[in-house]
Amino acid sequence: MPDDLYVLYRGPLASCNYDCPYCPFAKRVDPPELLRADRADLERFAGWVEATTDRRLSVLFTPWGEGLTRSWYRDTIVRLSHLPHVARVAIQTNLAARVSFLSEADNRVAALWATYHPGQVSRDRFLDRCRELDDLGIRYSVGVVGLPAHHDEAVALRAALPPSVYVWINAAEGHVYTSDEEARWTALDPRFGDSVRPHPSLGLPCHAGETAISVLGDGTVRRCHFIPTPLGNLYDDSWRSALRPRPCTNNLCDCHIGYVHLKPLALRDVYTEGLLERIPAAWPTT
Repeated sequence: MPDDLYVLYRGPLASCNYDCPYCPFAKRVDPPELLRADRADLERFAGWVEATTDRRLSVLFTPWGEGLTRSWYRDTIVRLSHLPHVARVAIQTNLAARVSFLSEADNRVAALWATYHPGQVSRDRFLDRCRELDDLGIRYSVGVVGLPAHHDEAVALRAALPPSVYVWINAAEGHVYTSDEEARWTALDPRFGDSVRPHPSLGLPCHAGETAISVLGDGTVRRCHFIPTPLGNLYDDSWRSALRPRPCTNNLCDCHIGYVHLKPLALRDVYTEGLLERIPAAWPTT
């Protein structure tokens, strides 16, 4: 639809209950004043979503930390899922929190982008959460960071999940994959090739800043999370006049939430309605 807008929201929350060695926010604890600020920022953002009825909105929460352990993210997902002009509301999560709250959400709209972190949670416990989502009829994808030590767990996870659940693999930052390694991971995730090498992006047309924006807790609007130049502020409507086609100003784009909007890659055609929760439209493939 011509009035579709994809909104990636990231407030100040940076705390996480996991201690993944590949994450700079592992086991970080936010002070009470930051949590209060994050909650207030999210409430203001939710009010903006409710009031912005002239566009069909799709919202993805991309917190630095784990959002679903905080009641205000759970409540906001439920709240936004019932708005008629919201096509999708999703969040990136480690599934550590209970997901029963989603029984109150519209399961045609709410979705999860879940990541399994071996060493932080048992596979059985993670799969129990996935089965809860299945029972609730919630759309979700599951992913693993493609470190060599994670491969066996990823294979076991894929085997245990229903074929209808898409399992994605993120290339590990700083790891160079041999052709054999790439083939092993591609056997699990047919789209691993999108992640395994950074995409040259300088000068290429991108949906970011045109039909997709990144929003910070204070309302600062950027093209995407990876280009810090502000386009305006969400709450004074200055962002509206700033939306237009633009070429990318970064040399490379190596994160899924960025390169999925690069026009030459045509990944919006791959994911269609599953863009925010990272589920290809053609999945399952058989």
